[in-house]
Amino acid sequence: MNKQKIGFLVDSGSDVPIEVVNKADMKVIPLKIIYKDKEYTDKVNIHAQDVYDRLEQEIPKTSLPSGEVISEMLQEFKNEGYEKVIAVTISSGLSGTNNMVRLMAENIEGLDVFTLDTKNIGIGSGFLAIQAAEYVEKELKWEVIKERLKQDVKKSKIFFHVPTLDYLQKGGRIGLVSSILGNVLNLKPVISCNDNGIYYTVAKVRGNKKSIQRAIDLATEFAGDAKKYHLAIAYGGKTAEVQVDDIRLELKKKLPNFVTIFEDQISPALGVHTGPGLIGIGVHIIED
Repeated sequence: MNKQKIGFLVDSGSDVPIEVVNKADMKVIPLKIIYKDKEYTDKVNIHAQDVYDRLEQEIPKTSLPSGEVISEMLQEFKNEGYEKVIAVTISSGLSGTNNMVRLMAENIEGLDVFTLDTKNIGIGSGFLAIQAAEYVEKELKWEVIKERLKQDVKKSKIFFHVPTLDYLQKGGRIGLVSSILGNVLNLKPVISCNDNGIYYTVAKVRGNKKSIQRAIDLATEFAGDAKKYHLAIAYGGKTAEVQVDDIRLELKKKLPNFVTIFEDQISPALGVHTGPGLIGIGVHIIED
């Protein structure tokens, strides 16, 4: 336990790298993947490839865990001697997790819970948990940590190449007209989260290869002249994973000031809404 007795709570949709989760002893709120015949726990007994393999048979639903589960996790922090908790969640514009954590925290006496709405998803959200752990490790004061994390929300961004709009459309994430237009013209969208934490289309490029390149270029533009940043490559399934080596080489050329490049499969919950083949390029600008 750190000197300030600060714990970390994250949701599985934030895709915080397992090595960071383990090092900082983070607790992970598991999102749910719901099929007609069975319910699964995100990243515990189901993985993104499992979802993709079954998409032709059934597109599952996703949901957050019950308030009781979240309350129990917060109570565990208190029982373990923590006095404060930093809760980092995916965008409130995409999930009710943030609001649920905030509401449940109000019922835990003697535990100061700071709930951060990252306005982002996947590692774009997870970057904020990584940053929180770094702040605590540097022994910054509680009030300073909270204020900096609020400012850091705008310093984190992920750009997703999505091979097909079908799953986003079926999940109610984009309009039907956009979906039809994209399929007819073979346009491959690059998607991110806007300032309100809602999916929006940043660019439309013809062909998968050009779309991935556009995502890399957008990440480069976002980093600008920053002196330090973390990078991330998120991928959805086997067809996307084989492209990671080439993407990594390109990122190192375009963004040489990186501290760490995190690489991982996206959460099954995100995979449900995006389908296989997704590539995400993430950047989080770090202050000295």
